[in-house]
Amino acid sequence: MNEHPSISAAPDSSEYRNLIRKRLKKQQEFNNYLGVWAGVSLLLLTIWFFTMPGGYFWPMWPILGMGIGAFAQWREAYGPMAPKEITEADIDAEIQRLKK
Repeated sequence: MNEHPSISAAPDSSEYRNLIRKRLKKQQEFNNYLGVWAGVSLLLLTIWFFTMPGGYFWPMWPILGMGIGAFAQWREAYGPMAPKEITEADIDAEIQRLKK
């Protein structure tokens, strides 16, 4: 499926706005995932530190696995980070950016 609307679609059309809304939603989901990744990583590091400091560093495996997931989400959400709430002004700004 083509990521961008056809050239015949006007930048202010509902098709174009839906594309921008989906893109901003993916960016927002990526930001949320980064927060979860950081929290889980911190929790795992804390558990490791208090149970076996200096022992086998097992937290690297789940942290690496989540990192692969973060990379996959980043690829789908490429572009500037999205705000917490997507507004009509954000959509209009993204349309203007894509027009350039």
